[in-house]
Amino acid sequence: MPKTQLNVRVDEATAEAARQRALQRGMSVNRYIEELVKQDAGEVGHTFVEAAADFMKQYESVFAEEFGTERKGTR
Repeated sequence: MPKTQLNVRVDEATAEAARQRALQRGMSVNRYIEELVKQDAGEVGHTFVEAAADFMKQYESVFAEEFGTERKGTR
């Protein structure tokens, strides 16, 4: 995916915090900010929910065998 440059002005304390957090995670400040925005936009959560739904579909028979097929409180 092509990248777009985005310039952001923050105070020095915020900039230093971003640098330190990125360093702790072993990534660039650009990547760190990109990840924060994706998390805030819900992409990470949405991806997790999709993966969990796929997992449940794959193992539905195992859960049904272990716990039965009666589903109380489902809509």
